[in-house]
Amino acid sequence: MVIHAIIFLFLLTFPPFLFTVAANLEGDALFALRRAVIDPGNVLQSWDPTLVDPCTWFHVTCDHHNRVTRLDLGNAKLSGKLVPELGKLERLQYLELYTNNFVGEIPKELGGLKSLMSLDLFHNNLTGPIPSSLSKLSNLKFLRLNNNNLTGRIPRELTKLGNLKILNVSNNNLCGTFPTSGSFSKFTEQSFVNNPRIEGPELLGFVRYDSGRECN
Repeated sequence: MVIHAIIFLFLLTFPPFLFTVAANLEGDALFALRRAVIDPGNVLQSWDPTLVDPCTWFHVTCDHHNRVTRLDLGNAKLSGKLVPELGKLERLQYLELYTNNFVGEIPKELGGLKSLMSLDLFHNNLTGPIPSSLSKLSNLKFLRLNNNNLTGRIPRELTKLGNLKILNVSNNNLCGTFPTSGSFSKFTEQSFVNNPRIEGPELLGFVRYDSGRECN
């Protein structure tokens, strides 16, 4: 009976312990972002790392397990680099960082956000390639990377995103052809306009995706 009581108490207390640990890890991940950016409007002032979890911070939304599900920092006048620690927000569904002045590359670690449904990084100054790791975001519905300075080819792996409904990579410096198979078959050329080095759509059977031309 004593052993059963101990097991019962363990089962009652262990899940909350797990949630607390996870919340602390997520708080650390978000605070890494705060340390990496310049915040002239003090929109991140409430992000206090001494709190148990980040669910009381402004611009952060959590579920009933105190796991971060939304990060809403669109048009917040932030500048700096995105940090790889954002990939630790395992329950994140919405990452809204549009219309800021973020620079540098999109962290490949964002491909670990398995719950993500919306990735909005448009109207920043991001550079480098679109990470092929984003093809792991099987729940992704909205991918908006337009109005940056992204370069390289559009990863063909992204055509595996079966739930993708909105794609916008216009107004960058991407090159090569753009995929037309899989989920990309429903997107028009409007999703890719104003990339001066894009040659046009991939024509299966006629133009190879990796046509051999220099593209970086």
